[in-house]
Amino acid sequence: MKARTFVDSTVLHAVAGKGGDGSHSFRHEKFVPFGGPDGGDGGRGGHVVLVGDEDTDSLVGVFYEPDRRAPDGGQGLGRYRHGANGADVEIRVPLGTVVSDAETGRELGEVLEHGQRLVVARGGDGGAGNVHFKSSTHQAPEEWKPGKPGEDVRLRLDLKSLADAGLVGFPSAGKSSILRAITRARPKVAAYPFTTLHPILGTVMLPETFSSFRVADIPGIIEGAHEGAGLGFEFMRHIERAKALVLVVDMAAVDGRDPAEDYRTLLRELEARDPALLERPRLVVAAKMDLPGAKERLREFRKETGTAPIEVSVEDRTGLDRLVARLVRIVRPQPRTAGRLPVGAEGGAAAPGLGEAARGAAPAPRRRGAGRGAGRSRAEKTGRESEPGRTPPRPIEGRGENPGATDVVSAETQRFATFFKR
Repeated sequence: MKARTFVDSTVLHAVAGKGGDGSHSFRHEKFVPFGGPDGGDGGRGGHVVLVGDEDTDSLVGVFYEPDRRAPDGGQGLGRYRHGANGADVEIRVPLGTVVSDAETGRELGEVLEHGQRLVVARGGDGGAGNVHFKSSTHQAPEEWKPGKPGEDVRLRLDLKSLADAGLVGFPSAGKSSILRAITRARPKVAAYPFTTLHPILGTVMLPETFSSFRVADIPGIIEGAHEGAGLGFEFMRHIERAKALVLVVDMAAVDGRDPAEDYRTLLRELEARDPALLERPRLVVAAKMDLPGAKERLREFRKETGTAPIEVSVEDRTGLDRLVARLVRIVRPQPRTAGRLPVGAEGGAAAPGLGEAARGAAPAPRRRGAGRGAGRSRAEKTGRESEPGRTPPRPIEGRGENPGATDVVSAETQRFATFFKR
């Protein structure tokens, strides 16, 4: 059986760790007849945490390992020692993952940023040791509390890709070819419909502004998709977050369809999915303009629809720059002035100092004693101006400027030093 490489919807069974039991201990030492209770608390059970990862594009890892269990917390010990906390189980998920209850369907949260941590199953608290039950009238307590159980939940994870622009069109309209031309993504391109079976994301790089934005190519939409025709609406959720929609129309009519009718069908299917999609900024792309008959059909298309599509030919590399420029004006990508920490780093934010280095200002090196005498020049510290390549000695009171000069070293010391030089 062929392994699945893309999963955008799956179920997760998460079990958090149980808290450790409190300790029932008494202090036993020589010459301490009334030691009293010294039982420590149990440790917290481990959490099950979803961590956003920009380098993960599918839920396939959760699909093949749907049951995740965190370890229990350690038991409390004598001498007031606290039990060890259970280690958290971290699951990397792609950005745009929506978490909901598998039974009720209630949405619980979503992961939208790199390094974001979402606790989906919280570990149980550790139990209290007998030291918490002592009092003036109860000096030898034997009570202790067991640890609380961790949460046991069944969740549904659905991926809604964080794409800035979404390519929508009929099968074989040229969406995958456009994505290959403007990004480094390599979707399958062939002369038959439904070559794209799952959404593919590509990143448009803008070196001149140090920015980028993401474009999603979803499988083809056909008439009746809202009723389940073709691949239906299975992948339409991947463009629900898009800031702009790009309707790709095959102007060469390779499959014998009417471009104007294709355009109207796409609008009807988008409205059937969510009427709010038609309120988004959208562009119309006339694809395959290098093929015969495309120019004539474009003139008829403009008369029937009243739109001014962008003429694109991937074969001739025409119209692609104009398409990217129009998307930039709509999406308005922000320049990235700093790097990012890997998954697992605290907060997932940029490391301190990277922003200054990216802007060309190198951060000042840290050294010992930087706080003392900071801001003073070398002349103020040593009493002398320094020369390039030479550090002057620090003057010592009573010995002149050179501590090793013969006029300040006794004759006996000189004879002693000469003896060891032999």
